[in-house]
Amino acid sequence: MTGPLRIGNASGFYGDRFDAVREMLTGGPLDVLTGDYLAELTLLILGRSRLKDPKRGYASTFLRQMEENLHLAHERGVKIVTNAGGLNPAGLADAVRALADRLAVPVRVAHVEGDGLPVPEGYLTANAYLGGAGIAACLRGGADIVVTGRVTDAALVTGPAAAHFDWGPGDLDALAGAVVVGHVLECGTQATGGNYAFFGEHDVRRPGFPLAEIHADGSGVVTKHDGTGGVVDLGTVTAQLLYETAGARYAGPDVTARLDTVHLTQDGPDRVRITGVRGEAPPPTLKTGLNRLGGWRNEVVFVLTGLDIEAKSRLVQDQLGDALARAGRAPAEVRWELARTDRPDAPTEETGSALLRLVVRDQDAEAVGRAVSGAAVELALGSYPGFHVTAPPGKGAPYGVFEAGSLPAEEAAHVAVLPDGRKESVPAAGRYRELEPVARPPLPPPLPAGPTRTAPLGLIAGARSGDKGGDANVGLWVRSEDAWRWLAHELTVERFQELLPETARLTVVRHVLPNLRALNFVVHGLLGEGVAAQARFDPQAKAVGEWLRSRRLPVPVTLLDPPEVPA
Repeated sequence: MTGPLRIGNASGFYGDRFDAVREMLTGGPLDVLTGDYLAELTLLILGRSRLKDPKRGYASTFLRQMEENLHLAHERGVKIVTNAGGLNPAGLADAVRALADRLAVPVRVAHVEGDGLPVPEGYLTANAYLGGAGIAACLRGGADIVVTGRVTDAALVTGPAAAHFDWGPGDLDALAGAVVVGHVLECGTQATGGNYAFFGEHDVRRPGFPLAEIHADGSGVVTKHDGTGGVVDLGTVTAQLLYETAGARYAGPDVTARLDTVHLTQDGPDRVRITGVRGEAPPPTLKTGLNRLGGWRNEVVFVLTGLDIEAKSRLVQDQLGDALARAGRAPAEVRWELARTDRPDAPTEETGSALLRLVVRDQDAEAVGRAVSGAAVELALGSYPGFHVTAPPGKGAPYGVFEAGSLPAEEAAHVAVLPDGRKESVPAAGRYRELEPVARPPLPPPLPAGPTRTAPLGLIAGARSGDKGGDANVGLWVRSEDAWRWLAHELTVERFQELLPETARLTVVRHVLPNLRALNFVVHGLLGEGVAAQARFDPQAKAVGEWLRSRRLPVPVTLLDPPEVPA
């Protein structure tokens, strides 16, 4: 019988901890090491890099990591699978081969092609999100290292698992289990205590990277190497399962995983077992992503100190507006945001100051450049008392726009380029199921009425939030059945919008996941044109969940621990 496959992750984004590759290779047994380097914003960055040098377009950090660690992977028999190929997987594969030759490390390198689509006029990148079948074909063809471009994050796990256990497109439950495991691993230390709502309960100063033991039926155990920092428990895994997902159906090119069937159990210290995941045929289309330059933006942050903060804010806004009008170069979009970081009778100047943030955007670089920075600087001696800014205003910078679309799965040219150079066409899944919402699950019985106390939601619930294009998702979970009985009935869409006024005029959809004692809210349009557009203070919605946890509402006294809540 084939034993479990141990898959680890050493990168959750382009710029993650450089020495994680060595830590994972030397920290304990491992069969496969993955690296996730791509995000919507990353492809825009790589697209701009490719404009300067057509031979680039991949994550160069990966090459430097391989220079230090390729011999370790070879000595330990660990296969490496990464999407660091970005917009040029063939180029990175060639660079890895050249590196291996120089280091005299005999590794076989393969790569996956076909995600790159014809780039429309005015765009920088166009890619389809491929599944794990091409990775599996490369590994079955004898590859030690597999480089891909834009595949789904979970494909870095489903591909090796399918190759190891010889799964086919019809093994939907097994593939779905691997997708769920892959989703937990993909963001690295977010599964081991990083960015975790209850971080104070554990030592998470330097969390180790996660790994999983995957079994032939698709079930798995999420864990980490012994002796590494952080923690793996029901909370850290639940938080990551809710990250950047939406409803019960989590669709991908290989399978649609039913998140409402996931069962988590604590399987010992730093071990969480994932079982029961059901899979359905994938949708007939693949997600696509296009990146383009949207225009130019600039930003100035004015510091307002002491008394009369609101009046000082009005003065500088009026002055700058008048200066831009006189110059005849007012940007198309001008946004002001006053952050009242000040406090009365403050013991330090910084704690007695507020920040007034100006963001401007326009298609014309000049309209946001010297016209704005010059107008701001010229106010220095003739504006509010104590005038200064956090940094000298610059000339502006381009911003990007991400657009999601779809492509019929049968039209994707998914190709595995094997270590010997042969190209193997990877067929599409072959059978599909249109996505549709699941039936609304029954809610638990409400908690009996009783005394309440106004308290922050975060005393009861954890949260994790993130972005998908212009939309944000906010997942919340609780750790007891009584808390679930309260949360499921209390946190309606209306209550959510009341607690987060920025969402009041937007479409918010609530999804219920009883097995996880969790709610997942999707806020459509909160992020405008997406992270690359930098249109919002928190452009990736990373902290929306923590904002929600800080909001106060009536909480049953029986759920509060300790019962007394500080004012």
